[in-house]
Amino acid sequence: MDWPPPADFVYGGVLPPPTEWKKPGLVMVFNLECPACVSRGIPFLQRLHTEFGGQVELMGLHTSRGHRLLSREDVEPTLVKFVRDFARLPFPVALDLSGDLARAWGTEGTPHWLAFAPGGELLRSVYGSQENAQTRLQYLLEEQVGGGPGEG
Repeated sequence: MDWPPPADFVYGGVLPPPTEWKKPGLVMVFNLECPACVSRGIPFLQRLHTEFGGQVELMGLHTSRGHRLLSREDVEPTLVKFVRDFARLPFPVALDLSGDLARAWGTEGTPHWLAFAPGGELLRSVYGSQENAQTRLQYLLEEQVGGGPGEG
């Protein structure tokens, strides 16, 4: 699977690709110009971090796919300020400036979720941030960590 190079992790440190994960994880492909990403997707990821803590890998991937193609200078400062100062995200965020990663992963738009098993098997690919999408992803992570939040 294609993965952002270390230089494209702009916040929270570098996360290795899912093939190296020892625990399940979730990647949210998003864009700051996507209202559903900001109002529902990011808060959902924050809630998962609160509930599952270190039991899962979480990451945000900011993509241009389906959105304006902007330069790194136009995207990175705003993105870093948002995730650091406003959202205060407790997990890494990487850039997909060209949209090539999102395309390679077959995303349909933003937000798009990719759920992985330990070792990198793609368990689910879900487009959207509606409650039913969130519920399916939450149940999947609960199954993967062995019962539910706080267990394992």
